[in-house]
Amino acid sequence: MKKTERVNLIMRYINNRAHFTISEIQREFKISRATAIRDINEIQEMGFPLTTELGRGGGYNVLQNHYLPAARFTPEELKAIFISFIASKNSQLPYLQNRRSITEKLIGIASQTQQDELIELNHILLFENTNPANPNLLELDDAAPAELNQLISLAVRDKHLRVTYELSLGWPQLLDVYVLHIFNSNAQWLVEVFDLDTEEFRYLPVALLRDSAISEQEMKWSEQEILSKKLLRARESNLVVRLDHTGIQRFKRMHPPGIILSFTGMFQSSGIFHVQLDVTDAEALAYYADWLLFLGKGVVYDRIPDELRVILEERLAHLTFN
Repeated sequence: MKKTERVNLIMRYINNRAHFTISEIQREFKISRATAIRDINEIQEMGFPLTTELGRGGGYNVLQNHYLPAARFTPEELKAIFISFIASKNSQLPYLQNRRSITEKLIGIASQTQQDELIELNHILLFENTNPANPNLLELDDAAPAELNQLISLAVRDKHLRVTYELSLGWPQLLDVYVLHIFNSNAQWLVEVFDLDTEEFRYLPVALLRDSAISEQEMKWSEQEILSKKLLRARESNLVVRLDHTGIQRFKRMHPPGIILSFTGMFQSSGIFHVQLDVTDAEALAYYADWLLFLGKGVVYDRIPDELRVILEERLAHLTFN
């Protein structure tokens, strides 16, 4: 471990403690006593608020109500952070309005040489969702839904929410839900919830949510009970599919909202997903048949409804080749 990296880690370690000793630093970072003392002296010289406690069993006290000194990044760390910003600048991310101020702060702590390199990186690197003709152009469909920030802010405080779901304009539904996940799938933000009134797991487009708030109703089930219901539902799924590497790559390109792929092989070489299909929904069955064929020849069905199997066989029988 490089010295700069070690010193930064030690600062973060002691910043979360009111008191520490040199022996603790030695054990935590596997360094000699002399190295630990030199690192602590360097941290004190940078202005970190430490006082020495003399006597047997003494050590260092960390003064309260002080902030950790400004973080120091290596050139490689700065590039890694900056590239992550470039890669996602035209993605549907929440808190997008904060990106510019964060980027300015990152550039502000860099040396002149590092600043020049970061600016050059911004010119030569282009990622998916970027318009090559105008890399700084943010397309209208790149903006995250207006309700996304509010939903995230609430969910990190309390997952039991009351949301207004407006599937059709002018016809809002008030839902009492427990939030499981908020995720982006096929360029659309979705929230996976357990509907506490209907006792169903649902995937709601965030773009159709209005006026989210922490629910004032009493929870009917605990979090563990809800997760147990979800696990039971997965076990009862009527469509269980295993994918090879090609299938995984195609799955990533396109898949129905709400399907979670679990990797089963090393280096994401194989995976499996579970779906509970409504076999009376002819349109949904036809869609899944076309999509499953798109995933390629490496698809293996551990479980499949007879209704879907018939459609797949019909699709394969009618295939023609030029």
